[in-house]
Amino acid sequence: MSSVTIADVEAAADRLEPAAIVQRTPVERSRSLSERCGADVRLKMEHLQRTGSFKTRGAYNAISRAVAESGAGTDAPEIDRVVAASAGNHAQGVALAASGAGIDATVVMPESAPAAKIEATRGYGAEVVLRGSAFPEAMAHAQTLIDDPGTRFVHAFDDPDVVAGQGTLGLEVLEQVPGVDTVLVPVGGGGLAGGVATAVKARSPETRVVGVQTEGASTLSESLAAGELVTRGEPDTIADGIATGGLSDLTFGLLEEHLDEVVVVSDDDVASAILLLLERAKQMIEGAGATAAAALLNDGAVDVLDLAGETVVPLLCGGNIDVTTLKEVVTHALVDRDQLIELSVRIDDTPGTMGEITTLIGGERANIRTVRHERSRPDLPVGDADLVFEVETNGPAHVDRVLTAVREAGYEVEWTTREASVTHD
Repeated sequence: MSSVTIADVEAAADRLEPAAIVQRTPVERSRSLSERCGADVRLKMEHLQRTGSFKTRGAYNAISRAVAESGAGTDAPEIDRVVAASAGNHAQGVALAASGAGIDATVVMPESAPAAKIEATRGYGAEVVLRGSAFPEAMAHAQTLIDDPGTRFVHAFDDPDVVAGQGTLGLEVLEQVPGVDTVLVPVGGGGLAGGVATAVKARSPETRVVGVQTEGASTLSESLAAGELVTRGEPDTIADGIATGGLSDLTFGLLEEHLDEVVVVSDDDVASAILLLLERAKQMIEGAGATAAAALLNDGAVDVLDLAGETVVPLLCGGNIDVTTLKEVVTHALVDRDQLIELSVRIDDTPGTMGEITTLIGGERANIRTVRHERSRPDLPVGDADLVFEVETNGPAHVDRVLTAVREAGYEVEWTTREASVTHD
C-alpha cells in the first residue's frame, strides 16, 4: 500500500512555493478561545486561500506532478483531463489547479452540495455533474468517467500526492508557531489530518496532533475502536466538508501511525464555533472549517485534552459556508441565547386585542418578526385564540420585561421556545 512520508510533503512544498495558486495563510491569536480553555490559541486562517479552503494544496500538488511527469519524453500518456468527486471544497481546488495547468476538469458533486460551492467550481472552469444525495454516490459516478489514459482521477483523500500537498499546511504551522503544543485538525476522509500529522510528527515529534470529528460523521473514532475501516452511507452533520462517509486505507494507516488523539463534537458545538468566530474573530467559517475550533467549546473535549497553558492551533480549513446554512446557524444561536423567542398569548378573540399586545411588546423595545393567529386548536375554548409571536430581544433580562408587561396587562402568556428547550434538555 502506498504511503506518504515527510520527503513527499517537502517535495510538495517545493512545488507549491513558486506557484501563486497557493497562498501562505496567516495565523492570529484568539483571545476568546484562549480564555475559554486556558491556552494560547492561535487560529490558522487557511480559509483565506483563493478557493476558500486548504484543498488547493493537495489538488495542485497532484495535478502539477501528473502533468509534469506525463507526455513527451516520459513513459506516461499526456494528461489532458482530470476527474474528481467532492462535496465542494476539493471541487474548487481541482478546478483551479486544472485551469492553471491548462487542462480540463470534470467534478461530480452530490445534489445536496451547497449552491455556493457548485457555482464557485463552475466559475473556476470545471464541468460540474450533480449525482446522488451524498458524497459516496458522487464518488461512485465519478469513477465511471475515467475513460481514457489521458484522464487523471484526483481523489479527495485517497491519493498520496493529494495527502502530501495537504501536509504542507503542517509545515507552515510549525514555521509560523514555533513550539506549538497541540494542533487540532478536522477529519473527514483523513487527507488533511493524515498529511498534517505526517509532517508535524516528522519535524516536531513532541507536538500533539488531535483529530476532530462530528457525531454524525465520526468514522475515524469508530474505525480506531473497531481496528478496521468503518463507513457511513449517509453522514449527518452540518459540517458538509467532512461528511465523506469514511476514510481510505491510506489515510487510516497514516492516522493510526501519527495521530495522538481523536475527539468528537456535536453539530451544536460547530454552530457555536461558527458564530463565535464570526462575532469575535470577524471570520466567516464553514462547518468543516470550524470543527477544530469547536473542540475548544466542547467541555468533554477540553477536559480530555487538558490544554491549560499550552499553545494550541486549530486549523480553520474552509470558509465556503452556504448562506442557508449560515442563516440556520445564526437562528439556532439566537434561540439558544434567548435573543429570538416565541411567545404564545391566550386571548379573547375580539377586535383590537392583537394591536394591544403588539403595543405592549413594542413598548419594551422588542422587535416582532412574525405573528400568527391560531383559532383551530382542539384545546382552545370557544371564543378564545392564541397569538403566537416570534420576537427579537437582547437576552433573558429583556425577555423577562416583555413577559411582565404582557402578564400585568392581564394576559396569559407562555414562553414556548424556553419550554421546548427545558423539555428537550
